[in-house]
Amino acid sequence: MSLTFRQLQDAASSTYTYLLGHRGSRSAILIDPVFEQAQRDAALIDELGLTLEYTLDTHLHADHITAAWRLKRMLGSRIAISAAAGTKGADVELEPGDRLSFGRRSLEALATPGHTSGCMSFVLDDKSMVFTGDALLIRGAGRTDFQQGNAKTLYRSVTTQLFSLPDECVVYPAHDYNGRTASSIYEEKRFNPRLGGDRNEEDFEGYMKNLGLAHPKRIDEAVPANAVCGRIPAAELPATAGWAPIRRSFAGIDEIDPEWLATHRDSARVIDVREPSEYAGPLGHIEGADLIPLGELASQLGDIGRERPIVTVCRSGGRSAQALVLLKRAGFDQVANLTGGMIRWHELGLPVAHDA
Repeated sequence: MSLTFRQLQDAASSTYTYLLGHRGSRSAILIDPVFEQAQRDAALIDELGLTLEYTLDTHLHADHITAAWRLKRMLGSRIAISAAAGTKGADVELEPGDRLSFGRRSLEALATPGHTSGCMSFVLDDKSMVFTGDALLIRGAGRTDFQQGNAKTLYRSVTTQLFSLPDECVVYPAHDYNGRTASSIYEEKRFNPRLGGDRNEEDFEGYMKNLGLAHPKRIDEAVPANAVCGRIPAAELPATAGWAPIRRSFAGIDEIDPEWLATHRDSARVIDVREPSEYAGPLGHIEGADLIPLGELASQLGDIGRERPIVTVCRSGGRSAQALVLLKRAGFDQVANLTGGMIRWHELGLPVAHDA
């Protein structure tokens, strides 16, 4: 299979983000990215060795801010969204039938308005997957009571555009509030309580009129930001570490490259969490590093000063990652793990000490 596929979630908004990559070319597309999860998504893309060609929003969201603009700044990706969404700042304004390619794979745009006037769904080239945004949810459908929503329009979008796809086509929505991850066209045609079975347009319209849902909590913030593809003032961007070029891994660990530490040795305190025999062993240690074995670290937290940033190190970067977690829990904010540990340090030919 030539496709790399990951389904990611933002718990705060119950939003699903989808990463699709072509393994041959390493090109990728990210669907419905969330602003607060941009670093997570960028880390995964980097770790998988992919190049992000496009961010793609299924519609102008009201419950979260898109990460499209932020990822464009971080990774150089292009922003794509339906022309009918009426946004400013997109690089590609999609019309029905347009295709976005990532390597030898592609997604086709289907117009599925009704939740909003600019909703689109995206079908993978072999019709094995469809990304339905808020048009078709798992055993549900997006609300139609704001942003030019219209129940009759949504019914026609789903029944004519989505339900005409192959039964085995897997449905991946933008949200699910009950922990469900995917469905199929067959399942939704048969079991969806709003749209499936023998429900007609009048049934659906009556159902949607009586949902009685609360107003989205972030609509006043999200809609204006998403109207400009998530571009917000620089002052509102999440703060980044100022003491070093920190990179957060997909596992959530703040890491720093050995090359930076080697040329900025006086900028941070190095804590080596290996055992004494390793510290004095064949791999040696970084000159001036303080030896605090991981098993003793918790009991010595009160003796570790906070006036300088800390870099944790071990043999490979595993134990030192746990040391970082312990330090963060204890309130140490300026902490980073040395990527690859002493093994990587040696591979780069950086200087080591061998004193006991």
